[in-house]
Amino acid sequence: MKGADQAQAGRRAALVIAGTAILWVAATFIGAKLGLSQRVLALFDLMALGGFLWAIWMIYNIWRARQDNQGR
Repeated sequence: MKGADQAQAGRRAALVIAGTAILWVAATFIGAKLGLSQRVLALFDLMALGGFLWAIWMIYNIWRARQDNQGR
């Protein structure tokens, strides 16, 4: 992965983190206002956890690519 590709991947990971956080907060706020059950709110939490884990996986792959580039 070249420098420009790594930068683009980093921006994509940042967007996933920011988007997940915004959607999670909005879903929690709206769910509380609508009186949704704890089960539904927990589903929102699990979806947010999946988004954050995906972003961590993306960051790990960027880090691995940088480590490979430094070794050359």
